[in-house]
Amino acid sequence: MSQLTTPLNPSIEFLVGLLNTPSPTGYYHEAIAYVRRAFEALHIPNLTFHETTKGALVAHWQGTSSTAPRGVTGHVDTLGLMVKDIKGSGRLKMTQLGGFMWQAVEFEGVTIRTHDDRRYRGTVLPSNPSTHVNKNIRTSPRDEDTMEVRIDAKTFSAADTRALGIDVGDFIFLDPRVEITETGFIRSRHLDDKSGVAVIYGALIALRDAGLQPAQDTTFLIANYEEVGHGGSAGFPDGLAELLTIDMAAIGEGQNSTEYDVTICVKDSSGPYHFLMNNKLRRIAAEYGIPYRTDIYPFYGSDGSAYWRAGGTARVGLIGPGVEASHAYERMHTDALTHSIDLLARYLLDSED
Repeated sequence: MSQLTTPLNPSIEFLVGLLNTPSPTGYYHEAIAYVRRAFEALHIPNLTFHETTKGALVAHWQGTSSTAPRGVTGHVDTLGLMVKDIKGSGRLKMTQLGGFMWQAVEFEGVTIRTHDDRRYRGTVLPSNPSTHVNKNIRTSPRDEDTMEVRIDAKTFSAADTRALGIDVGDFIFLDPRVEITETGFIRSRHLDDKSGVAVIYGALIALRDAGLQPAQDTTFLIANYEEVGHGGSAGFPDGLAELLTIDMAAIGEGQNSTEYDVTICVKDSSGPYHFLMNNKLRRIAAEYGIPYRTDIYPFYGSDGSAYWRAGGTARVGLIGPGVEASHAYERMHTDALTHSIDLLARYLLDSED
């Protein structure tokens, strides 16, 4: 397997395009279509595709053996917002999709998408936000009752806003603000978990370019409801021996993860991941000199957790690139992307049960 190389540049290009494709939980079709087109364009023999009724993308790659089938999953859905109410001023009250601080989206640009695909620009801000007018704005609470969307349209009443086609339940897309720095950092919203999907994309390219296929039949699930807890609960075939989840590694005080490594998550809020899977991932990383960390996340769950809660019986592991400021304006380094691709690719090729 010495001929295996990491396709960093195409993986970054794929990631940038995916980050710029809106996909808050519940609105998945643009991003799923983007991923499917990109995966199909790799022209990998024996890689077949279908989409579940729920909207997830499933790809199946025939391996050199089918004795212990494997699964790999990452999720394309992100945090976001929906219209909760139209205020008398014509501005929008919001409800969150996923969990984040309101301060993390304060003064962020957004796009409101109507049910019939009319789109309007706007901004998330507190009510009465001017410091020259409201002396208490610095210390006022930020919550769903005090935050609103200012629409970039001439609207002075709820009737004016409804005349634009905007209504309760419309999606509100947060601007990702993607930036790649000269020092190798990727700054953007929604690296959780679009970076994980880019890891899968990169591993597919690595095996294809080396003329290799997985050691076992492998099902890849690109889930679309992870941020609300049930993305990985369905879509896998029966009889999986192992499931490897690819999701971001959270960085912070007291954590072992960094922006420069791949992390093996050994435990999160759902409990420990499978001992044998964790040791297999450690062994592979050590064998190929892949920089990695192990970590534990007390306020985190994954699609691997959802799979187990739904009755899945496979051994489950979780890896991912380190991401700073999760569920806010996030950042990662291309080193973490590289090492995550390497570990996934080597895992796919590993023939030990």
